[in-house]
Amino acid sequence: MRLQISAPVRLMLLRVLRRVLAAIGALYLTATLTPIDRWWTNLLTGPVYDPKGDVLIVLGGDAFPDAMGYGSYLRALYAVRYWRDGGYRQIVVSGGPSQGGPPIATQMRDFIVSQGVPATVITIEPTSYSTHENALHTLEILRNVPGRKVLLTSDYHSFRAYRAFRKAGLNVVSSAFPDNYKSIGNWRNRWSVFLGLCLETTKIAYYFVRGWI
Repeated sequence: MRLQISAPVRLMLLRVLRRVLAAIGALYLTATLTPIDRWWTNLLTGPVYDPKGDVLIVLGGDAFPDAMGYGSYLRALYAVRYWRDGGYRQIVVSGGPSQGGPPIATQMRDFIVSQGVPATVITIEPTSYSTHENALHTLEILRNVPGRKVLLTSDYHSFRAYRAFRKAGLNVVSSAFPDNYKSIGNWRNRWSVFLGLCLETTKIAYYFVRGWI
């Protein structure tokens, strides 16, 4: 039996739909035509220090079943740059499986090694599914390891990651690299960056409620 909707109800639904579409359009224009993405990223970037240290901690990001994603690629790329410039003696890459593929940490390690970093200095933590787990599992690896520990991740992610690691009991300094900043120069990317910032802010709130930051 076909559902019958009265004319007043149809009119109300159309009004609601128009308002929703108008709100989405306003948000799209705000994200595309204003510097809100840059301001928001500045707020989430958190503390940034000199990248030099003894132990470099690199966090995994997105991944496909057969390859690491763009965010993970950038993190691995900057890990190579930090290794070359920072005098590190050890790199820890943390990140578990994603979308049925191998651990992100394994894919990132393979890329880092392909760029000339010795495999012997890289330790992987391949079981984490979240930033909270990154912190807990990396703590187990580095609990008794001395030296300055630098946490490397994307700009928008560093606020939450830095606080999650400190809350877990691992004394790190944060060194974010430009991830969002690479995208927002092109207006076509700003809407997706805006949605990513909304998601990251939601995660920050969730971590705060759980007591993880």
